[in-house]
Amino acid sequence: MTTILPPTRPFTDVAVGDELPELAIPLTRTLILATAIATRDYQEVHHDPDIARQRGSKDVIMNILTTTGFVGRFVTDWAGPNAQIRAVKVRLGAPNYPGDTMTMTGSVTAVDPATRRATIAVRGANGLGDHVNATVEVELP
Repeated sequence: MTTILPPTRPFTDVAVGDELPELAIPLTRTLILATAIATRDYQEVHHDPDIARQRGSKDVIMNILTTTGFVGRFVTDWAGPNAQIRAVKVRLGAPNYPGDTMTMTGSVTAVDPATRRATIAVRGANGLGDHVNATVEVELP
């Protein structure tokens, strides 16, 4: 099976105010546990619902490494495979719990022709509010 990647978005096609396509990510228990294990985050609040509840959470919660990975995926899905992420700033808010959906949205907030970089404001929201607000700087061909 051949995978066809979308073309990389050329810098000349990017403008301040451009909106990125929305991305909905179903938050399953398997996703939250598997990604915590994959990132070697063995904190019990990411694996064990009973311990998570003892520590004040309603269930296991997604870890920050997974969230950061989804922020990167969201931007590179839009920018294409030859774009390069140069900087990421992440601020967490409401936890991601199993059974919810995180919906990612974003827009271009700055472009720099000298470096061919675009700055993207990213928001990932769930039923409790904003899970993540991030700023991503991406270099485009």
